[in-house]
Amino acid sequence: MTKETKISAFSPFHHRVFAVLWGATLISNIGTWMFNVTSGWLMTDLAPSPLMVSLVQAATALPIFLFAIPAGAFGDLFDRRRLLIITQILSAVALFIFAGLLWVGAVGAWTLLFFTFLTGAMSAFAMPAWQAIVPRLVPKNELAPAIALNGVSVNIARAIGPALGGFILVAMGAVATVVLDAVSFLVIVAALLWWKTTTPQTTPNVPRERLVGAMQAGVRFSIRSLPLRHTLVRAFAFFVFASAYWALLPLLAKDVLQGGPGLYGILLTALGAGAIAGTFMLAPLKTKIGPNRILALASGLTALGMVVMAYGGTEIAGIAGAFIGGIGWILAVSSLNVSAQLSLPDWVRARGLAVFQMVFFGAMTLGSIVWGHVAGLVGLSETLAVAAAMIVVGIPLTWRFHLNRGEGEDYTPSHHWPEPMLVAPVDHDRGPVLVTLEYRIDDADREKFYHLMTELGDIRRRDGAIQWGFFEDVEDHGRFIEMFTAESWADHLRHHDRVTESDRVLQHKIHELHKGGKVKTMHAVMPGLSGGSLKKIPKNHKD
Repeated sequence: MTKETKISAFSPFHHRVFAVLWGATLISNIGTWMFNVTSGWLMTDLAPSPLMVSLVQAATALPIFLFAIPAGAFGDLFDRRRLLIITQILSAVALFIFAGLLWVGAVGAWTLLFFTFLTGAMSAFAMPAWQAIVPRLVPKNELAPAIALNGVSVNIARAIGPALGGFILVAMGAVATVVLDAVSFLVIVAALLWWKTTTPQTTPNVPRERLVGAMQAGVRFSIRSLPLRHTLVRAFAFFVFASAYWALLPLLAKDVLQGGPGLYGILLTALGAGAIAGTFMLAPLKTKIGPNRILALASGLTALGMVVMAYGGTEIAGIAGAFIGGIGWILAVSSLNVSAQLSLPDWVRARGLAVFQMVFFGAMTLGSIVWGHVAGLVGLSETLAVAAAMIVVGIPLTWRFHLNRGEGEDYTPSHHWPEPMLVAPVDHDRGPVLVTLEYRIDDADREKFYHLMTELGDIRRRDGAIQWGFFEDVEDHGRFIEMFTAESWADHLRHHDRVTESDRVLQHKIHELHKGGKVKTMHAVMPGLSGGSLKKIPKNHKD
């Protein structure tokens, strides 16, 4: 039996660092769900209008929407362990202050929203870094079960945290749940401090990207990547309507089902239990029907759960509806998350996932505000029914935006662009940089060449080109010139490192259409202040 066949769903636990961090994360997730129960229920006492209660969910999601892009850049540019330690300490400090204000009775509705927003902001900066450190904790062949176990941690916390939070809220009060959540963040800090990372320090060939440039690169890739764009469209269409029952759940428990904080915690536990059940359904469903149909099924289950919660009339029906909704939720979140992961190469993974999170939480924020306002006008049950209907209508409307199954794209770096042969050193910040390539194309191949070049243009701009175009020489029939520019010489060198195996295959198809030997390539930079002449470095290589 080979080593590969011995890998199981629990193999990552054999690695001590992963096991310790996983356990600490589970404790912190439980604390977070306890705080979610507390904040939602506090608002029903401080300002019980549907809009104000829904703003609690909005205050949790809004900072992730606002800070996702810089958070992703931070996760790619800086030491992730140190970034996580700082964010967890700041979260704990904020919660201890909030607990003190609760103790002296100085918390109003807007104070609650402020601290909810503050802890959400810390989570926004931590999330991309958490996702990015997993490959450092386990071998590559155990990465998939490690990611799955992280999902199990979230769902276990979702099942335990709300019920535990509701119990402590009734027995000991809101101050106790907030303090315990603060302590749970310190558990994460202790685990990270215990982890003595041994990541080798390497000197890159080019300087580290500046924060603004890194953010722009992440947004540029997201706009130009067709698979990621499709994923983002499907994500927005689902979450903006599914947010209704998350935002209105406290009022649903209190006003529709006539329960207290204990019932609210039980409903959240049922959602978590449904999510755990849905986790075990993912693998067989993926084999049988694929991600697009899984997302359609998830949308239908979510809509069904919302209707049952709204019109079931009993606590049992509400719990059953929450369980069904939990299944739909995890099927949708997992399918969309995997599609986003498969759409991203390593160099932009944290930033691309941050864009996905921005759309996720942006849709949740928008939906929470809209559905809270609608509920104040037409009622809770009617609002959930409308949101459920919109989810179902969205299935055929968004069907043409296919989720990524990992087929057709190989994001392995190809490194097939040779380094330019410089006649003089070029400073990394020198720019802009102009690159041109000349092709000779027969008339019979013009149409094919045009379509391949159009596809190549999206890739050039996706990976760093700030301008791109290709032109036909009107004085030399069959001669075409491609040009693209980078902001600096360092950016162009980074472009070299970002070219993938799929890009290499596409460029090979284009070069096969070229008649007349090697493609002629030229690099040029803006003249420096002391030089006065434009440096041109010709080099025949396939760029």
